[in-house]
Amino acid sequence: MTADPLAALATGSHDLPVSGALAAFLTQGWAPTPLPADARTPGHHVTPARRARLAAAFPGERLVVPAGQLHVRSNSCDYRFRPHSAYAHLTGLTGEDQVGHVLVVEPTGEAVLYARPRSPRTPGSREFYGDRRHGEFWVGRRPELAEAEQLTGIRTVHLDRLAALLDGPQPATRVLTGADPAVDAATGRPSAATALADGELAAVLAELRLVKDAWEVEQLQLSVDHTVTGFADVVRALPAALRHPRGERWLEGAFNQRARAEGNGVGYDTIVASGAHACSLHWIRNDGPLDPTQLLLLDAGVETDTLYTADITRTLPISGTFTPVQREVYDLVLAAQSAGIATLKPGASFRDFHRAAMRVIVEGLADWGVLRVTAEESLRDDIGLHRRYTLCSSGHMLGLDLHDCARARAATYLDGVLEEGMVLTVEPGLYLQPDDETLPLELRGIGVRIEDDLVITADGARLMSADLPRTADDVEEWMGTLLG
Repeated sequence: MTADPLAALATGSHDLPVSGALAAFLTQGWAPTPLPADARTPGHHVTPARRARLAAAFPGERLVVPAGQLHVRSNSCDYRFRPHSAYAHLTGLTGEDQVGHVLVVEPTGEAVLYARPRSPRTPGSREFYGDRRHGEFWVGRRPELAEAEQLTGIRTVHLDRLAALLDGPQPATRVLTGADPAVDAATGRPSAATALADGELAAVLAELRLVKDAWEVEQLQLSVDHTVTGFADVVRALPAALRHPRGERWLEGAFNQRARAEGNGVGYDTIVASGAHACSLHWIRNDGPLDPTQLLLLDAGVETDTLYTADITRTLPISGTFTPVQREVYDLVLAAQSAGIATLKPGASFRDFHRAAMRVIVEGLADWGVLRVTAEESLRDDIGLHRRYTLCSSGHMLGLDLHDCARARAATYLDGVLEEGMVLTVEPGLYLQPDDETLPLELRGIGVRIEDDLVITADGARLMSADLPRTADDVEEWMGTLLG
């Protein structure tokens, strides 16, 4: 027989042959390690109502919501797995052990979880020690099927049965596409025939999260509280960061350490932007040094173990004290944010806070002589010259995703009205590019954003991030206390 010429090219640094004796020995002598009988997912008590609402939105249809698959980072290393937010919302399962699992809501309304059980340690079984992606010796223990059912309250069956379910004649079926290529392929997605139905499912899954229940608000408050602590960690790390040629990354590490210690990690890549880097809205290179004469824009959020994230931004004077020009820009952005926050209440248009914030910004730019038109002209939708310096909207919904509910229909979100229980950010900013010749020299290279998280209440909004100072005076005092 001719040897496979490619076999010599396929090597793995961790691969060693397993003898028959070793294989037999590996299946013997293991003590039982059951989960505690009272173990439940943190959201066990709220997820049934969510699944019921989803089923009621599509009566008589099968709904398929995958957790998602691993993605390769480099060669044999995968990115850390995080289940799709819709799957986590409906099941309460948030761990890295959910790779490949799928929730199916049947036409009867019954939910069934298709899951990979714990690797068996029986003769002939190799997965628990030989599978790098799923084996227990490599990535840790998964629940048994009965344990998964105990944790979630959802009937749980072996993942291997999903293929048979999706084979042959099917009831009307909608799939959350893009999460799991294998599920998409098994259900004939994407296709023109299914695009509308699947798009409606994605929209409803997002809209189910627009109004947060009390438990979700608690989780978001927890993420905010940890984030506030992380911001203090960053200020305390400033002296060491100033001495490092990549001071931005030093500060990124300070915040990310808090995020991993207190939660699942960061809810998004931490933005640590010093000086003119703050004029790049999503600066995540974080490879610059710190200059004590400049500002630092820190945009960061801790994600809880239940996957809810905060999203807070502060712009700080690296020296601990704003210069007069820096304070002038900061105070204008703060006034804009305060104006936006003042509009928040049930029944207000979602866009109201952005309009209020932009009016303050535009009038300030006009007073500085920056605008080439009047404030009223710039505020017109068909002109909008101020957007050269502001660029984007002033906030978004917040929850399991940083930009939560993004696939909701415009009528229920962007063009909708606020309701009690919604959680959102208000984050106006001014980004005065260093090479912008429409600006006076003293303004060039200054970027300021102030962002807070708020929950809509019965008569207004509660500032969830109130423990983090907002005014220039309070920021300076806070930094002085932390730095000693």
